[in-house]
Amino acid sequence: MKKLRIICRKSRLSLLQAELVKKKILLAEPDALIEIIGRSSRGDKEQHVPLSSLDGTDFFTQEIFEALQNGEAEIAVHSLKDMSAPHFFSHTAFAIVDREEVRDVAIFNPSVLSKIEKGQPIVIGTCSPRRELMATQFLKKALPQLHQEIRIETRPIRGNVEGRLTQLDEGKYDGTILAAAGLNRLLEAEAAEGTKDDQTSVTHLLKDKRRMFLPLIECVPAPCQGAIVAEADPSNAWAVEVLQKINNNTLMQEAVAEKRKAFEYGTGCLQKFGVVTLHTSNGNYLYAAGEDKDGKAFSEWSPLPEINISTEDIFSTTDTMKDFFTYEWSNQKINITEPLVFVANYKALLQEGLREVLSAKKVWASGTKTWYELAKLGVWVEGSADALGFEHWLPMLSIPLINQSADDICILTHEAAVARWQQKGKKAVSNYRLIPSHIESIQHKISDAKAIFWSSYAQYEYYGKYVAAQAKHICAGGETAERLRQAGIDPVIFPTLKSFDAWRKSLTLPPKDAIGQMSISGS
Repeated sequence: MKKLRIICRKSRLSLLQAELVKKKILLAEPDALIEIIGRSSRGDKEQHVPLSSLDGTDFFTQEIFEALQNGEAEIAVHSLKDMSAPHFFSHTAFAIVDREEVRDVAIFNPSVLSKIEKGQPIVIGTCSPRRELMATQFLKKALPQLHQEIRIETRPIRGNVEGRLTQLDEGKYDGTILAAAGLNRLLEAEAAEGTKDDQTSVTHLLKDKRRMFLPLIECVPAPCQGAIVAEADPSNAWAVEVLQKINNNTLMQEAVAEKRKAFEYGTGCLQKFGVVTLHTSNGNYLYAAGEDKDGKAFSEWSPLPEINISTEDIFSTTDTMKDFFTYEWSNQKINITEPLVFVANYKALLQEGLREVLSAKKVWASGTKTWYELAKLGVWVEGSADALGFEHWLPMLSIPLINQSADDICILTHEAAVARWQQKGKKAVSNYRLIPSHIESIQHKISDAKAIFWSSYAQYEYYGKYVAAQAKHICAGGETAERLRQAGIDPVIFPTLKSFDAWRKSLTLPPKDAIGQMSISGS
C-alpha cells in the first residue's frame, strides 16, 4: 500500500477540491493511502492588503509547489486560475481533473434596490482589476434602472469565499463578485453533508441575497476559471504516473489554450482581461477580451469561418433591423405560472404592464440587448444565454446556485415562435406578433448580396425568397441556425452576432491591425 500526501490551501474550498482529487486518485489507485494537508499561502497570509499591491505572481500556489519540492507531499492541488502561465508551462507534471461553471456571479444585499432608487452609490467589494473594469461597466446598465444614474464604487475585499460573503452579510459592501464555480462546489458539499445554519454556511450566507450571473462576452472570466489542477514534482515518477491516470485530456487542451492566449496579453493579478472557451453545438471557440498589459483594448475570437468575400457583398440584417417587421402587441395581460421566465426578445417588453408580471419571477434574457431593455423597465435579471441560444443556456439551470428544472421555465416570445417551442416540449407564451414590412429596398439588398447574415429565422422565413441562388447564408448559432438547417440550408456559423460584426469589421482593417484584433482562421 503506497502512501500519498496531497497538499493544498487551508480554505474549505481548497480542501474540498483536494477531496475531489483524492476520489479521482482512488478510482485509479484503489490501494493508495491518501492524506490531505492544508497549508497557508502568501495570498492567505497577507490579507490586509489588496492583491494588486503585492509584487510577483503565484500568490496562492508558490508555497504549495515548494512543499512538493521539499518532499512534504507528493501532489499539490490548486485552482488553475490562481497559477501563472510561466509556472504552468514550466514542466508537464500536471493533471486537470475537473472544471465547473466558468462565469462570475455578482451577489448583492437586498438593500441594493433601495440604494439605487435613492441614487446612492453601490459599493462592490473586489480585488480583481478585470472584474473592476468589466463588471462595473456592465452592472451600471444591467442593474434595474430605478434612478437616472447608477453609481458604483469598488473597494478591496479579501478572504476566502465564506469570509467575503460574511463581510457582505455584515453590510460592509452592497455587493461582491465571486466565481460561480467555488460557490457551486461549496453548496454541493453542504447539500451532501447537511447544511448547518450558522455564519460559516454558504447556504445561510446566500439566503435572501440577489444574484446576477455575469455574461461571458461582456464580463469575460479569468483564464481557466473553475478548473482544478493537480501538480507533482516532475522528479517524482510515481506521482507523475498517478496524474497521467486522472488527467482529463479535453480539459487539459482547453487549459493550455486559455493560458497560452492569456500569456500573449499579460500575466498576474493586475491584468484587466479574460479568456474563456465557449462550448456550442456548432463547435468550441476561444474568446479573449479586455485591456492588455499596455492598457490597449482588444477582442479576439478563434476559430472563425473563412469566407472569401468582400464586405461590400455582405448584407447583414442587423444594419436595418427595425425595417423588417412592425409589431402588434396583445391587449390581454399574459399569464405565466412558471417561476422562471426566459425573455427571447426585447420587443416583448413593449407591452404595457409587463413589468408587474415579471417582477414576481426569476427573469433571464436571451442576450445582453434584451437584458439592458429589461433593466430599463426596472426588472431584475439573473443572467442571460449570452446570445448563444436557449439550448446552450438550459444545462446551466441545474447548477447548485440556480437549481431549477426545465419544467420551471416559460419562454416569452412572438406569436409564430410559440408553436415551435411547444413542439419541442417547452412552455411558451406570446404577447406580440410580427408583421412583415415588405420594404422594396430591403428586398433589393437581399437579392443583390452574395452573402446574407440572418439575425433571426423569422427574417429568412419572410424574406428568404429574395435571396440569389448561389448566395451564402450566415447566422449565429442557436435557434436560427437550427431552423435554417431544417429549411434545407447549410449556413456559415458564427458563435454570436458580436463575433460576426467583429469579423466583418476586420475585413476593412489593414492586414496588421486585422491580425492583431481578430482571428479569422478556418473552422
